[in-house]
This record gives sequence, structure tokens and C-alpha cells, in this order.
Amino acid sequence: MKKIVLLQTSMVSFDVFNRLFQEIIPEARVSNLVDEDLLDTLNRNRGITPSIIQRICQYCVAAEAAGADLIFSQCSSTREGIECARKMVKIPILMVDDAMAEQAVAAGSRIGVAATAAATLKPTSSALRSAAAAQGKDIEIKTYLADGALDVLMKERNRDKHDRLIIDLLKQAEQENDVIVLAQGSMVTIEPLLGEIKIPVLTSPKRGVIKARQLLLRN
Repeated sequence: MKKIVLLQTSMVSFDVFNRLFQEIIPEARVSNLVDEDLLDTLNRNRGITPSIIQRICQYCVAAEAAGADLIFSQCSSTREGIECARKMVKIPILMVDDAMAEQAVAAGSRIGVAATAAATLKPTSSALRSAAAAQGKDIEIKTYLADGALDVLMKERNRDKHDRLIIDLLKQAEQENDVIVLAQGSMVTIEPLLGEIKIPVLTSPKRGVIKARQLLLRN
């Protein structure tokens, strides 16, 4: 049985991702490695730091040593650390938003990036630029931050208010873009409300897990 190590920085999406892996890759065994302090540190510093990169690399090396066939990073803010870790292990490491970025670039040239954490904007934009380079396409990226929404979800546990803050932001973004990507997996909770938005809005969790299946079964 293939083994996947799921690297998570929050319990908010823990059940969502484990359910997706069970549904989409039932033949694989999933182990969770959760470090909520990574996300707290990222948000305090409004971006990644050398110590965070070091910790992510250590986790990935340990996952490979534990017999993982694939590592899946749930947090798009860890991208710079994952890029470093990819040079240190032989097994595939997949970012949650890799597949979403590829599909967004294919869907349009003007791409909006919506986030609830400022630390996520830069790595998601980087993922889009990498996907555009791979597809030989020029893109324009605009970023949008629903400031305070993440605290509403994680501290107040008010999912409805969190979702409405994001939808209000997307209504602004839809006027300026061909497609919008949601920079965090935790934002997937707004999917039932996306009918209010007139342009495509892409989320990462399901797309990421489908790509993980493709990678896992290929290797």
C-alpha cells in the first residue's frame, strides 16, 4: 500500500483533506503531520522565514525516512520551504495549489488571487507565474486580501461570517479578472456561495488531491 504524508499547518481543514484522500485515493494510507505553529509564525512575520524553511525541510526528510511515497503540503504559504525540500528528498512533494495554478493559467490571462492571510499571496502568485512559464503564457495577477477573515474562522469559529467576507471580496475581484483562485484550502467553505460570482473561481483541495493520485499511481 502506498503511503502519503500530509503536512498540515492548521486543524481547520484537517477533516476536509483526510476525507478527500479517503474518497479519491482509497488505496493509499495517509499519515498526518500537523504543526500549527508554522502557520502562526508565518502570519506573525507576514511571510516565510529561514527557520520555517528549515523546519519544513526537516519534516519532509523525516517523512521520506518514515517510508512515504509522496508528501502533500496543505498550506500554500509553505511553498518556498517546499521548493527547498524538493532538493533534499527523492520522493514527489506536491503543493496543494499546484493543480489549481495550472488550471487557472489555462483558463485566463487576468488572474485574481484572493486570500484571508497576507502570507499566502506571494507564494500563490509564485505558483501562478511558474505555471504560466511552463505553459508559455503571459499573465496579469491582482491580489485581494480579506483582512480579518482568518481570525473570524479560527478564533471566533464563525464560518458564515468568514464566508461572507470572502464573497464580498470576490464580487470586487470579478470585475477585474478572467478567473479567481482562492489562495488557501480553508477558503473551500465558500463553495456553496460561488453561484453569486460570475467568473470561474478555483479552489485547491480537490484539484490537489486528484493530482496527488496521478503522481502516486505514476510512481
